[in-house]
Amino acid sequence: MSGLRILFGQEPWPGSQCRVGIETDGGQEIMSTAMEVKTTVKVAAPKPAAAPKDEIVALAQKWKKKRGSLIMALHDLQGRLGFVPRESAMKLGREMGVPLARIYEVVTFYNYFKLEAPGKYIISVCTGTACHIKGSGELLKGLEKELGVTEGQSTPDKEYHLQGVRCLGCCGLAPLVSVNGKVYGKLNTAESHYVIERVQLDKPMIAAQEEEAVSE
Repeated sequence: MSGLRILFGQEPWPGSQCRVGIETDGGQEIMSTAMEVKTTVKVAAPKPAAAPKDEIVALAQKWKKKRGSLIMALHDLQGRLGFVPRESAMKLGREMGVPLARIYEVVTFYNYFKLEAPGKYIISVCTGTACHIKGSGELLKGLEKELGVTEGQSTPDKEYHLQGVRCLGCCGLAPLVSVNGKVYGKLNTAESHYVIERVQLDKPMIAAQEEEAVSE
């Protein structure tokens, strides 16, 4: 076999269909095969609407000519919505001149990006070295028990999403968690319920939630 090429048709986004073709070149004879691949993902709650098109245009203009622009643009988009909706990714790709397949490649390679809406409150437990030494693992287990989910999952009502993340850069506050960007530090690893209580009291919101609250 002198060459191998894999061809993708429609993008493999959750709930969509993709066509995968494998084409080999054996010299005189060319053979190709294709198969249909379907992805089906069950979502517990309706998917929130994508970001307004004019907002996507603004994001594209902001990052288009900067180094490492795609990752930063997607980071910005998820920071506003909490995840990367397919419709918003398609619009961002068109505005930045980036194929949707490339965007999908990035968001599936980095664990940070989400293709589906997480819970309203994203609880990120720092698992960096300083936090690990001070018991962040026990804190994470306590939160799993408190919420009835495992790391990487959302509660059935989509109220909370629990995840472990690498160093948040606040080692002096270890162990700590970040909820929608709000940091809670120097926590008692045996009192995971305190985190939930603080969230219920503070109600920290991501950018998209804040804008929605203001509009109402």
